[in-house]
Amino acid sequence: MTQAMPIISRPRSRKIEVNYYNVAASPIDRILEKISKMEIPGREHFESYMRHKWRMNHKPSTLLNSFQAVRSFLTFYSCLGKIQLRDIVHDDIEAFIEHEQDRGLKVTTVRTRLNSLWAFLRFLIEQDIIDEQIIKRKIKLKVPDFLPRAIAPGDVRKLLGALKEPRDRALILVLLRTGMRIGEVLRLKVRDLDIRERKIHIYEGEKNCLGRVVYLSDDALMALKLWLRKRKPQTEYLFPGHQHKHLGYSQARNIFVKYIGAAGLQHKGYMIHSLRHTFASELLNAGMRLECLQLLLGHREIEMTRRYARLTDKSREEEYFRAMTIIEQGGIHGTY
Repeated sequence: MTQAMPIISRPRSRKIEVNYYNVAASPIDRILEKISKMEIPGREHFESYMRHKWRMNHKPSTLLNSFQAVRSFLTFYSCLGKIQLRDIVHDDIEAFIEHEQDRGLKVTTVRTRLNSLWAFLRFLIEQDIIDEQIIKRKIKLKVPDFLPRAIAPGDVRKLLGALKEPRDRALILVLLRTGMRIGEVLRLKVRDLDIRERKIHIYEGEKNCLGRVVYLSDDALMALKLWLRKRKPQTEYLFPGHQHKHLGYSQARNIFVKYIGAAGLQHKGYMIHSLRHTFASELLNAGMRLECLQLLLGHREIEMTRRYARLTDKSREEEYFRAMTIIEQGGIHGTY
């Protein structure tokens, strides 16, 4: 009698393997893969530094900025004929900065790269790879202190009058009345709204990871309510884009540009970030204290907020014209 053989199902390891490789690579994986292909001094320390930043939970954009800055420096350092990181001296850093400036990079970009380089060098010091004397004498770059550009009150009225679509009106008014950064608004989820309390919860700031609460004016609240009635609940994002993602920055910018053109303001040089500047300027003119505005804008340092005071201080303007009237009427030295 023939003995029946037990039926054994085949293992599904191949399917599991395929699924494993379909998993998208993380930002740190992509960065480490790029580093592995580079012929630069201290490649292993570069890899360790990027892993360290990943463990510290830095944002992908921060990782990328650090990667670009350190890669540029190590590539330049290699061109100097040096192969050991322990041979780095302060002159090498100064030469690198001059090299970046000679390439035509903006001074703000060079300063950002320099800050990223300092962080890498501090990591090397902690690992006893280079001497701490290298960073004792800092390199300071003079950066132009640009005043923020706000939209003139009359132009704000024209812009708001041109808004047609419920989504676009909600987007523009949330930016204008909350002072949120464009990236923060685009990443908003419906659950971040508190319509009853007229609040928006920002759990992590775009630039400095500072969470905060902002508030909704009457017109922004009404625009949001109208948009929520029209909006299809296909994604969790307040302003959905394609494939269950949020609206992209380029799309939001195009919306702003379209209405700036419709309002006849295309020659004024306004950008979508001007809505945030306008928010800050108007609140200061209305008498809001600088410390309150700092919290609403999510600035870590009050000096960032103080730029708006230089631009919009009505009391300074009034003092000037009051004093000038006295001078012109001969109240000090007589008439000229």
